[in-house]
Amino acid sequence: MTLSLKIALTAAAVAAATSACAQPAPVETRPPITAYKPAFAGQTRAPEQKLGVAFQTSVVTQGLQYPWSLAFLPDGRMLVTERRLGQLRVVAKDGTLTEAPVAGVPAVFSGGQGGLLDVALDPAFKTNGLIYLSYAEPQADGTNNTAVARGKLVDGATPKIEGLTVIYRQTPSLASPLHFGSRLVFARDGKLFVTQGERSIPAGQKQAQDLASGLGKIMRINPDGSTPKDNPFVGKAGAQPQIWSYGNRNVQAAALHPQTGELWEVEFGPQSGDEVNVIRKGKDYGWPTISYGVNYGPAKNPITGGETQRPGMEQPLYYWDPTIAPSGMIFYTGSLFPAWKGSLLIAGKQPQGLSGGFITRLTFKGENVVGEERLEVPGPVNLRDIRQGPDGAVYVLKDGPAGQIIKLTPKG
Repeated sequence: MTLSLKIALTAAAVAAATSACAQPAPVETRPPITAYKPAFAGQTRAPEQKLGVAFQTSVVTQGLQYPWSLAFLPDGRMLVTERRLGQLRVVAKDGTLTEAPVAGVPAVFSGGQGGLLDVALDPAFKTNGLIYLSYAEPQADGTNNTAVARGKLVDGATPKIEGLTVIYRQTPSLASPLHFGSRLVFARDGKLFVTQGERSIPAGQKQAQDLASGLGKIMRINPDGSTPKDNPFVGKAGAQPQIWSYGNRNVQAAALHPQTGELWEVEFGPQSGDEVNVIRKGKDYGWPTISYGVNYGPAKNPITGGETQRPGMEQPLYYWDPTIAPSGMIFYTGSLFPAWKGSLLIAGKQPQGLSGGFITRLTFKGENVVGEERLEVPGPVNLRDIRQGPDGAVYVLKDGPAGQIIKLTPKG
């Protein structure tokens, strides 16, 4: 070997080593729960990307009980659902909590993860006053299911909902207190996406792959509850026509991508395997046939056959091991935090071993995650929902019996 070739090879090795050392370590430092390998580079444990954005938190409202969802009214006031109580509350711009809850909400099953869940405004709310509520609906036989109702919000000192009508009801109903979903997202064409769960119990899990069942599906309906004619399974024998996607486990976070208008979601895995997906027409997202998680418990038994990939089933764009317990997400588009513009912000549960709650921020290049950051919210705190306010600030809901609305603004 010539001296020049030796020098060239040595230089290449040094360059490669330097490049490897320069790659930031992942933000996640906890050991993984599973031994599964990602399907492609960057699918998990992306490099930490600290943008150095200094922010401060302030409590906007206290006195909420198990708040689950927040929606801004056109005048800057907020609607907040209190999950366990099955109540809808109005919060003034200054944070004052209206004493009387909104009358006319539906009766809810409030056990376990049930209760009053999401609240969304009709795209034409300024003219029609319609709001939409998703909730765990009790049935006379002791079973329950995810349901969606809409009605007109009548404002005033004692606000109420008039003309409440159930526009969607998940079938079949099961006797389970778990995995109701549920987020409501209006598409640009005015159609309504309803995210759901598969009810957690084995009888429900296996139905996530069954098109005759509404369990483990994301539905697409018209605002009046009728079925859009261009849904993927309209006319398919035995299939529920509202289905847009299937093989979804428990989706409590969903939002439209600001550029493409496509529905993105972040869904709960079991023990590990939380995942980011772009939800596309008629696609199968694999649950429970494939998963990057394992069953709960120290044995860490694999889900069904322990597969993570199968032809015809979608791979998540990204997944976490261990879990971040995602419940609420936004694509930040405001000007108050210019460095965050375009980032995906995900509210999560306080993980074991960490002192505070955190917002997970992801940076994408196309549909590839190229950076992850944890934005700590002083705790202990479990974050249930996250929204961008009209002022560009980020608002999060602190879950629990002493619930709060917490606001993030630039520091300094």
